[in-house]
Parts: sequence; C-alpha cells; structure tokens
Amino acid sequence: MRALIQRVTSASVTVDGAVIGEIGTGVLALVCAMGGDSEAEAEKLAAKLSKLRIFEDEAGKMNRSLLDIGGEALVVSQFTLAADTSRGNRPGFSEAAAPEDGNRLYEHFAAHLASLGPKVETGRFGADMKVALLNDGPVTIWLEIPPQTA
Repeated sequence: MRALIQRVTSASVTVDGAVIGEIGTGVLALVCAMGGDSEAEAEKLAAKLSKLRIFEDEAGKMNRSLLDIGGEALVVSQFTLAADTSRGNRPGFSEAAAPEDGNRLYEHFAAHLASLGPKVETGRFGADMKVALLNDGPVTIWLEIPPQTA
C-alpha cells in the first residue's frame, strides 16, 4: 500500500461543489492500494503514518507525530500513485488494486487510522475530487508498505 503524506495547516476535499471532508493542522494522505495488498498492509501503513515524526517540537526539530500534536488527517484515495511510466509517456495503472479491493482497503486504512486516535476525514472513492491544501513546510513524505509474501 502506498501513501503520499503532506503536512498541512489545512486541507479539504470537494465533490460536486460540496466540501465533504475538511481538516485543520495535520496531514493530507493520498492513499493507493496495490495489487496483493490486504488489511494487514493498510493497518501497518496507518500505524506508520500516525507515528511519523514530521511535526516540530519545542526546539524546531521534526520530532513529533500526528498523535503527539493531536492532529487531524484527510485521507483521499489516489489510484494514480500506482502509475508506471517506464514504457513511455502515458502512465499505466495495472499495478493498482482492483476497484473493489482498492475501495475496501482505502476504507479500512481510514477506519484503522481513526481507531488510533486522530480525527479522520475522507474523500469519496472513485469520485472526481477537488483537493485543496496549505502545505506546511513544505513537508511531503512517500510511504510504502509492500504486500506480505508467503
């Protein structure tokens, strides 16, 4: 499972002209389930995100987590994180999970993250979304939890 994490002072997602998710200080998490992912990867990614020390402490060092600061998370599905551009200029997305699996794992990720403590808002899987954010820093981090193999 993959996520692009952006530290934000605010973020929102709009569908059909209506704001459906909005947060203050915290993270915008663009999330993509990959083929072979399961709930285990979604839970590991949520745990990693909740503990990722990307917020400043009293000394100005990135040493505090989303949980430490009582921050919020806006979780938005983003299948294009699976883009493969190795064969030309048109990205391929065949490594992304099938839509049914992608939606299930996206929702599981968001629910598990919320169970860890932060307020979680979400986008709408498969919708044409408009995402607005005020990136803080900017701080942008790529996270990936590869599927477990037997």
